[in-house]
Amino acid sequence: MNDSSQIPIAPSLEPALEAARFPTEERVDPRVVFIAALAIAVGIVAGFVAQLLVHLIDFVTNLSFYGRFSIAPASPLDNHLGAWVIAVPVAGGVLVGLLARYGSEGIRGHGIPEAMERILTSESRVPMRLTFLKPFSAAIAIGTGGPFGAEGPIIATGGALGSLIGQVLRISAAERKTLLSAGAAAGMAATFGSPVSAVLLAVELLLFELRASSLIPVALAAAAAASVRFAFVGGRPFFHLEMTGIPTGEALTAYTLLGLLIGLAAIVCTKLVFAVENAFEKLPIHWMWWPALGGIAVGAIGLFAPATLGVGYQNIDHMLQGDLAVKALIALTLLKLISWAIALGSGTSGGTLAPLFTVGGGLGGLAGFACAAAFPSLHVDPRIAALVGMAAIFAGASHAFLASVVFVFEATRQPLGLLPLLLGCSSSYLVSLLLMRTSIMTEKIERRGVRVGRGYATDFLDGVLVRDQMQTKLLSLRGSQALSEVRAMLAADPRHQGFPVVDDQGALLGVVMRREVLDTAPGPTRVADLLHRPPSVAFDDSSLREAADHMLRENVGRLPVVRRDAPRTPVGFLTRSDILAAHHRRLDEIRVNPGLAMQGKGLLQRKQKS
Repeated sequence: MNDSSQIPIAPSLEPALEAARFPTEERVDPRVVFIAALAIAVGIVAGFVAQLLVHLIDFVTNLSFYGRFSIAPASPLDNHLGAWVIAVPVAGGVLVGLLARYGSEGIRGHGIPEAMERILTSESRVPMRLTFLKPFSAAIAIGTGGPFGAEGPIIATGGALGSLIGQVLRISAAERKTLLSAGAAAGMAATFGSPVSAVLLAVELLLFELRASSLIPVALAAAAAASVRFAFVGGRPFFHLEMTGIPTGEALTAYTLLGLLIGLAAIVCTKLVFAVENAFEKLPIHWMWWPALGGIAVGAIGLFAPATLGVGYQNIDHMLQGDLAVKALIALTLLKLISWAIALGSGTSGGTLAPLFTVGGGLGGLAGFACAAAFPSLHVDPRIAALVGMAAIFAGASHAFLASVVFVFEATRQPLGLLPLLLGCSSSYLVSLLLMRTSIMTEKIERRGVRVGRGYATDFLDGVLVRDQMQTKLLSLRGSQALSEVRAMLAADPRHQGFPVVDDQGALLGVVMRREVLDTAPGPTRVADLLHRPPSVAFDDSSLREAADHMLRENVGRLPVVRRDAPRTPVGFLTRSDILAAHHRRLDEIRVNPGLAMQGKGLLQRKQKS
């Protein structure tokens, strides 16, 4: 208030105008640097945790299937246990069930829905014990043959780590959400070396916003985690695929249609998982034993199809290289789907990305083989069809559209695949949205009554200025007016409930309510005597969002409006009803209006009638 000495105000009437409360503007401030530094630290730690978890899975795999103490990369595919292989996932299920019951029930599931629920209902607070129990339980589940990817538990662990730091330090709930999302993105980037898609996944499934204050820390965390991974394993692509030519227009059409089919498959996969989960919930035994029962199915399927056991990243590589025959591809796709749905529905600990990629890649490869055989002129490549199937099924099942497209591109480093990926994922995403209200990430938590947003748009109120919505016909009261005079005036005009109070020179003193004037006991004689707090005002060039937030902070329902260059002179008045009425404009924008053709038809009909 640099000009406070230039406007004389009677001392007896001035309620400390210099303490007037003004709305604050949302902007990136130095605190974002602090959160970004924390996010980088979370990303680095998550990168090392990812490596540790991979080694822990290898250790459990070596011990369970080969009886050796080693952290060398291992797969259940080459085991020689015979029928005893069934006992391995069962034993893993028993251990996971015990950890869930006596450690934390939060280890159950694939991690991302649980993180979403914490963000939406618990101010992003994840119990500390999950930071340790989630990776440990996942290593047991996957290492004993669970048909999951390591990415889900790593994402959940990274999110728990970010949340833990956010609980230890003095930060806001919004900043804690950013750190949780940063940790989750770091977990994905540390697994696949895909930092950009990790950021998009965080935006689409965890942040529920796209703001610089949250985007920058998440991006830095993902980049830091990917750098740690590159330091350990190098910068080679996670999946190997060679593309030598640009897809033809006919092939692109085929990949688009393939996306439609994969979208339907994504719905089937999602429904199957929750149907299995519902079936387990009807069992007359404690849920602690469900993972063991699921382990029986996993082991039995693994006896006949060992490739379904464990993470199975090598299976995806074989699909993308075209190494699998049609019969082998059919068996792997179908049995992996059944094994994964039963295991995940039983409530054990594991991820969804790798199984979905396997199923989607298998379906896409099969469709590609069929199309190449029936319509060779379309030049459909089964390997690219598998690539599209991978991304499209995740887009349809998770509703993380952009993350799906970019992830498969980053995992293969094949820019020629971007156009088929974009077309296939778009059509799959469209089918899924039309036919399935929830996703594999949100179905469970929405059943618990948690509402998950499904769209991201700039807050409408951010785009409307106060001066465009304020009331300009002011009924101002003078602080020196007698209450008896004002009471008579208000009784004759019942339209307004709040009134700005000014001094004899027109400078703002505060706001009084109708009830304060009419219901005041004998004693105060002037309007200024009713003012007990500095005024809360809004600038005419502030957004309605800033004004609404200011109302909430100040616990008021109306604000005098002033200009920045004349902060003592009210130029308007803004109420909660004025802010609500602004949404009429938003509703008008989404209303379908008759086009020119319909307008012309209506004009012709009117002329004929006349």
